[in-house]
Amino acid sequence: MQFLHTMVRVSDLDVSLNFYCDLLGLKEVRRKENEKGRFTLVFLAAPEDEARSERLTAPELELTYNWDPEEYSGGRNFGHLAYRVDDLYALCKKLQDNGVTINRPPRDGHMAFVKSPDGISVELLQKGDALPPQEPWVSMENSGSW
Repeated sequence: MQFLHTMVRVSDLDVSLNFYCDLLGLKEVRRKENEKGRFTLVFLAAPEDEARSERLTAPELELTYNWDPEEYSGGRNFGHLAYRVDDLYALCKKLQDNGVTINRPPRDGHMAFVKSPDGISVELLQKGDALPPQEPWVSMENSGSW
């Protein structure tokens, strides 16, 4: 058995690509447009998985954008995506500076939760050992659900 991808439906492809690529740092590895089905699939890979994605088309995140407007709800019952990151504090600061709410701040230097523009929980885990606790994260309260 081999993990291939996780699919999440997105309501605004540009906003979602900004979140996943520009802010989180994932890379677009391929895109498929389907005129008949009226949808676009965009496959993303984490930088450290990019070469493996090219060889195996896995592991990836598939963003599905349906051209006809739909309203999505229930992102929390999806569960969450999880990514190991090089510097948890720096990424949380970048996300926060770009208007992303940190739902569960990285108080422990090890883990944080944020949400995508479509309400999908994204867990961020520090690579290696936890970073030493530091402000403003230590005293920051949780915000919303994660």
